Amino acid sequence: MRSPIALPWQAIRKYATAPRSRLGATLSLDHFLQRSRALAFYRSILRATRRIQDPKTRAETRKHVRDEFERNRHVTDLDHIRYLLSTGKTEWEAMERYVDGM
Repeated sequence: MRSPIALPWQAIRKYATAPRSRLGATLSLDHFLQRSRALAFYRSILRATRRIQDPKTRAETRKHVRDEFERNRHVTDLDHIRYLLSTGKTEWEAMERYVDGM
């Protein structure tokens, strides 16, 4: 007669053979597109900060941008993501005019 309690190596074996994805959940097409837009926007800001002459101001600007993106990293609502990108672009355009004037 078999014991109803699983032996430790049986539990480990079940765990070791369980399918799991190292990539996490699959993104929808809309989420994928918004993610690519956010990354492109982030890269464009980093490229634009190269024009800032003062190294301290450049570093502070990059840190602020990174902190803002990190703070909103786990936002999943598409409307909120679109809102964040829109307001971010508006704020960056205003900042860019200031940077170009330096």
